[in-house]
Amino acid sequence: MLGQIKDYITTYFDWFYIPRMKVTDAIEILFIAVIVYYVMVWFKKTRAWTLFKGILILLIFMGISAVFGFNTLLWIFRNTIREGIIAVIIIFQPEFRRALEQLGRKKFISSLFTGENSEQGRRIDKKVLNDITKAAYAMSEVKTGALIVIEQEVRLGDYERTGIAIDAVVSSQLLINIFEHNTPLHDGAVLIRSDRIVSATCYLPLSDNLDINKAYGTRHRAALGISEVSDSITVIVSEETGAVSLACNGELYRDLSREDFVDKIERFGKNESFARKIKMWKGRGKREK
Repeated sequence: MLGQIKDYITTYFDWFYIPRMKVTDAIEILFIAVIVYYVMVWFKKTRAWTLFKGILILLIFMGISAVFGFNTLLWIFRNTIREGIIAVIIIFQPEFRRALEQLGRKKFISSLFTGENSEQGRRIDKKVLNDITKAAYAMSEVKTGALIVIEQEVRLGDYERTGIAIDAVVSSQLLINIFEHNTPLHDGAVLIRSDRIVSATCYLPLSDNLDINKAYGTRHRAALGISEVSDSITVIVSEETGAVSLACNGELYRDLSREDFVDKIERFGKNESFARKIKMWKGRGKREK
């Protein structure tokens, strides 16, 4: 009787095979899952997401062609796929470069606990923050345009060299004077490192994100551009509306109140404890925009 049951199971369930899991297999699966997750997040935040949807549509057409035997279409797909891959690399070169830059400055251990967009830089000095806040909202009242880049862990030497060296202690009066209309240093960005203004009239890379609101001017695009290639925090004061905004990690936070402004700079510019990171991992909600 037992033999018959064993033969029955062997006959009808021999296809049902559960491999024995080892620790290395679990680690490998976890590693692949993390890679796939970060690739999907990167796709979602760039123009590559449109590319990804286009590729899916092409794959569907290829499947239909294979099912119905459309040999001409299959021949076209087979002979253009190699050139298509090269074309994709050329067209989306800025996105691939940005992804590699982010990979090079990412802290892998901390990112496992904080998520994709929680890279934290060095703590910003309280006096520096107070001076920046005072200057930003003083310029906001009179609609004086301003662009202030706060350097964190990623050095911005290449952009510093595009401006005029200053090397002065940060003060609200100096920042206001720099961005005063018709002064030699008002055009471009100011770069702050630690507690010093190191350079003014700096040129920043403009973001090439096609999803940016067309109402944003050059200042906002420049602020987003530098935030996409570094972990810097950029303060923007709009010359048209006087609104004070922040750009960090490729995100723009518009028209902030003084309290929100201070809170976001402190949150983006401080090193959080390990326990806090674990807490964020367990209960992470949607990112505020």
